[in-house]
Amino acid sequence: MKLITAVLQPSALAPVKAALAEAGITGMTVYEAKGHGAQAGKVEVYRSQKILVEFLPKISIEVIVTDATLDAALTAISEGAHTGQIGDGKIWVSEVSRVIRVRTGETDEDAV
Repeated sequence: MKLITAVLQPSALAPVKAALAEAGITGMTVYEAKGHGAQAGKVEVYRSQKILVEFLPKISIEVIVTDATLDAALTAISEGAHTGQIGDGKIWVSEVSRVIRVRTGETDEDAV
């Protein structure tokens, strides 16, 4: 099993959620986040004053998938979030050694 973590633009949430549902993946955890990549923020003008916004609003999505559904989930997230603009986001995959569904006691792939 794998944990997919994606840090994306907030506007990407609806398209990514729809793409994951179409791929048969419905469970996810979403966090509001702030951050920046190589662009290191941006300069905005507010009341004629230039302000450096170092940390931009982002969302972080976490999805646990089986090895068999990993590629479909990665494709869904990357295609749903893609705009071609700087700051589209980043996706990484981590190994998950064990999962337990608290309500039923199911473990591992039965709990995903």
